[in-house]
Amino acid sequence: MSTAASTPTVQEEEIAFAGLGAQAQMLAAGQVSSRELVELSLRRIEERSDLGAFRCVLAEQALEAAQEADARLRAGERLPLLGVPFAIKDDIDLAGQETRFGCPGSFPAQASDCEAVRRLRAAGAVILGKTNTPELGQWPFTEGPAFGIARNPWSLAHTPGGSSGGAAAAVAAGLVPGALGSDGAGSVRIPAAWTGLVGIKPQRGRISSWPEPESFNGLTCLGPLTRTVADAALLMDTLTGNVAGDVHRPPAPEAPFTEASARTPRPLRIALSLRIPFSLAPATLDPAVRSATERIASVLEGLGHQVVEADPPYGLIGLTFFPRSTSALRDWVRRVPEQGLLDHRTRHNARMGALCKGPALALSRALEAPLRRQMSRVFRQADLVLTPTTAQPPRPVGSLDGLGHWDTDKVVVGACPYAWPWNVLGWPGINVPAGLTQEGLPLGVQLLGPACSEPLLISVAGQLEQVERWQDRRPPLPD
Repeated sequence: MSTAASTPTVQEEEIAFAGLGAQAQMLAAGQVSSRELVELSLRRIEERSDLGAFRCVLAEQALEAAQEADARLRAGERLPLLGVPFAIKDDIDLAGQETRFGCPGSFPAQASDCEAVRRLRAAGAVILGKTNTPELGQWPFTEGPAFGIARNPWSLAHTPGGSSGGAAAAVAAGLVPGALGSDGAGSVRIPAAWTGLVGIKPQRGRISSWPEPESFNGLTCLGPLTRTVADAALLMDTLTGNVAGDVHRPPAPEAPFTEASARTPRPLRIALSLRIPFSLAPATLDPAVRSATERIASVLEGLGHQVVEADPPYGLIGLTFFPRSTSALRDWVRRVPEQGLLDHRTRHNARMGALCKGPALALSRALEAPLRRQMSRVFRQADLVLTPTTAQPPRPVGSLDGLGHWDTDKVVVGACPYAWPWNVLGWPGINVPAGLTQEGLPLGVQLLGPACSEPLLISVAGQLEQVERWQDRRPPLPD
């Protein structure tokens, strides 16, 4: 495979978009070396610097790790991701690197890998770098003063979403075959929807958040971003597990998630819900998103499932989200060495978080169990819930520029009101691509389930993928 800086060959394009599992198979068969894959990814990252996908690229370390992986492969060692290039979001600890989480200023280097990165390395993944995110993951738009704008590979004038927007842009553009993001209010599912990817928010605690006993007061989970369901399942199998200090320790799955991705599900009853959950700011469902969601509902019916209109009983679940999210943001702000450099909206939200500590936070946490009982009523009528992932197609970059905190909230909620309730509950959800707008921008829908329902969600998503063939769609080549 050529490594010269030039227009990518057809072979290089096919390898770049082959995916995690396929690249691992190529490596095991000796069809390509890890060094060649890493060099290809590094070159593509450099050539697509216009995407702003990466906060930092660790080229030297990655090439050294690739050489080591090649030696292990030649010696006959086989691991799920041995020698495969990979990226992680910049709220995830990587030994020797700063965890800046979209913030300006100088941060201390981390002394050790977090548990998720440890598991990635144990599976043989070669980590190329850390991807961009907005300040403390607050917004579904990956842009800010610290690292600039992350752009959507489908249209540079539009955002890839957020807060795992850099990770999504990198996978969608074929810079890496997979990435690890985090989802505290849809931050994996939203950018997956807006870049045409599969994105999973697992059951809370499925993937360890250690060294955090829990992340953002239990709202945030780590989750995969990939082009295919099988690759997302592979990452789930790689990352699943806990350490003794984890607050949340769900029961282990009965079988590997990769088995679920290849299994045809039984005929299901699926609730189609277009209702927007209550929140303080207004939101309206865009006709293109409505049409895409209803089309996927029809596809599911064609696959033998029964689709019925039914809404989860959201009630006032949103009132419990605010104290948990803002108080956790306040805790994170205290770690920032140069707080005066933060966005004025971040500082405002942190002040709100300080007010929400104590009784308000305790009440919000105490209400989670009753809310689960309330929301579980929808699963007396259906096995899964289908909703839009976002209310609007990808927004133009700069949508938050110059806005105050209330106007920012109106834009954020108006675009992305559907994802966050499942973070309050801790239950799993998966975004799957739902086609393109007339302008060629990706849309997504989410399948949502009760506690520990990832195998069923993955199975239905895999069934949809077989007929939708979203993995065959690629962003247009840059001019």
